[in-house]
Amino acid sequence: MKGFAAASVLPAKRRWRGFAVAVLALVCCSVLVPLVFLLGFHNGFPSGYSSDDRSSLETNFRRYGRLDGVRELPEGDLSRIDNAMKEFGQTLLKDVIENTTFEAGGELHKETNNESFGNGASLTLKLNHATSQSQAMDVTSLSESKDTIAQVGTEDIISHPKVVTTPHRVISKPLLASTTKSDGKESRKNNVKSSTSDETKRSCQLAFGSYCLWSIEHKEVMKDSTVKRLKDQLFVARAYYPSIAKLRGQEKLTRELKQNIQEHEHMLSEAILDADLPPLVARKIQKMDHTIARAKSCTVDCNNVDKKLRQILDLTEDEAHFHMKQSAFLYRLGVQTMPKSLHCLSMRLTVEYFKSPPMDSAYSHAHKFDNPELRHYVIFSRNTLAASVAINSTAANSEVTEDMVFHVLTDGQNYYAMKLWFARNSYKAATVRVLNFEERNHIKNEGMAKLSLTEEFHVSILDTDKPSVQMRTEYLSVFGHSHFLLPEIFNNLKKVVVLDDDVVVQRDLSSLWNLDLEGKVNGALEFCGVKLGQLRTHLGRNIYDADSCAWISGFNILDLEKWREHNVTGTYLQLLGKFQTRSEASWRAAALPISLLAFQNLIHPLQDEWTLSGLGHDFRVNAEAIGNAVSLHYNGNMKPWLELGIPNYKKYWKKFLTQEERFMDECNVSP
Repeated sequence: MKGFAAASVLPAKRRWRGFAVAVLALVCCSVLVPLVFLLGFHNGFPSGYSSDDRSSLETNFRRYGRLDGVRELPEGDLSRIDNAMKEFGQTLLKDVIENTTFEAGGELHKETNNESFGNGASLTLKLNHATSQSQAMDVTSLSESKDTIAQVGTEDIISHPKVVTTPHRVISKPLLASTTKSDGKESRKNNVKSSTSDETKRSCQLAFGSYCLWSIEHKEVMKDSTVKRLKDQLFVARAYYPSIAKLRGQEKLTRELKQNIQEHEHMLSEAILDADLPPLVARKIQKMDHTIARAKSCTVDCNNVDKKLRQILDLTEDEAHFHMKQSAFLYRLGVQTMPKSLHCLSMRLTVEYFKSPPMDSAYSHAHKFDNPELRHYVIFSRNTLAASVAINSTAANSEVTEDMVFHVLTDGQNYYAMKLWFARNSYKAATVRVLNFEERNHIKNEGMAKLSLTEEFHVSILDTDKPSVQMRTEYLSVFGHSHFLLPEIFNNLKKVVVLDDDVVVQRDLSSLWNLDLEGKVNGALEFCGVKLGQLRTHLGRNIYDADSCAWISGFNILDLEKWREHNVTGTYLQLLGKFQTRSEASWRAAALPISLLAFQNLIHPLQDEWTLSGLGHDFRVNAEAIGNAVSLHYNGNMKPWLELGIPNYKKYWKKFLTQEERFMDECNVSP
């Protein structure tokens, strides 16, 4: 029995030992396999760094050679590479502008293809929410690859953006010298530099809107050049450190490299500008340069260093693009939001209106309001300060003001504030009348019942008929929907001058009333930078002259008798029914095609001296042209009452700003 028991126990022990060995092997594998991937032995990648998740097309586009020494290519190969890069650039540009979008307030309204455009031109429009004070509509194209990026929103700040990196070309000095030598002309290099800078500005404006114009103008002197050099050294040192640490006999260099990395990290953790750096920073930079030079002299796997540098480059590009989008959003938020001081002014005036005894002197001038023999000016505005400057500049430059009547149409929210303001302030002998548009308008259409100011559009056009394909951005301002009700609101008047609240008048406008419109309805500044044929996609199937020029509102003289004779309001209502206006954004977006079509063949072009536009977006307006203009139009995002306004042009607007006003001081209004 004993022998039998011993014989039965022995095989059981052997089976248990085999099972234990298998479990032990499995545990060892589960520990070693992650360690192998962590250390990067499976592909020779340095330890402690994850692999890049980009596609091979994105991560390998710069592999044209090492930066330390690129062999000089023959001229034949170089010309083939140049031709290939030109073809690639043209293909990429076609992909960028392949789709045409028309967005209103971030909502996709219409998408078409380039082929529908006439005259070899394609167009991209984008419509943003308007400012509460100027109701400006920013129409810019935001295109990346084949997809059109919608309006920059808060989600761009919260979520990390996925950036498609554009291929770049790494050219060493010998290669660049070979290119210059083959041509034999120094002008070629200058042309390449200028075209590259122009392309950069255009792509920046298309991607981030008018923020890029403002950022380029307000670019400050770099005060962190030393800090950036420290970061560059730190990137290179981190790229070499894993490879150097694996080499035998380089323990001293490894310790020195690690120590320099830690010192740089410590300095950068406490410094943002060069002034924050310690006094010995120059010595540490020199020490790091010497250490990096020794690391480069060692024989290491270039793929490891290359992968790490690419990772750092991609992360830096993503971060820079993210911050650009964030800055563009904050800029747009700044220009589309009423400043706190102006909101305070409106609220204080409204409260004071109900607290004070009646100061309305309009009843004493009621006989002037419907007198067609007087000079009547109409201003649509929600901004008390802006409307005041427009009225003050017009009256101050007029020789005779007794026959001047200003009609300010506003909404119910700002009605009482404006009534009190214009009751407290006088403008020579001119009469100012404030009207609540919501009370004067009896149309039951919900959209037309609300006040609609002048709409501003940014139009980006690609002229494909030119040898060098270029994208240009033009600025258009057209009548809002409320302007088409002027003949009904002022049914006894024959002629009115319509001014935007962002207009400053510098001359006497008396001669404007004697201008012969030659049977036309609208005297406006004609803008031939945009033809109706280039807006074919958005004008629909309506009949129009493709070669006729667009026109700009802001400074217009209207013959209301001819308006009623041609039934322009009826034409407007017919066109409104053809365009889908289901939302507020699409409703406002329809103002561009409707205004251009309703006044077709009814525009009398004014001379260029009557008004100078562009002071709200163009930094290059000539001072001499400003002095010769009868009026200045601050069309664009950078209005003169905003902090983001163009400083060089603010003085012309501030000159007519009301001074020593108690409510302005209390609300800290200082544009």
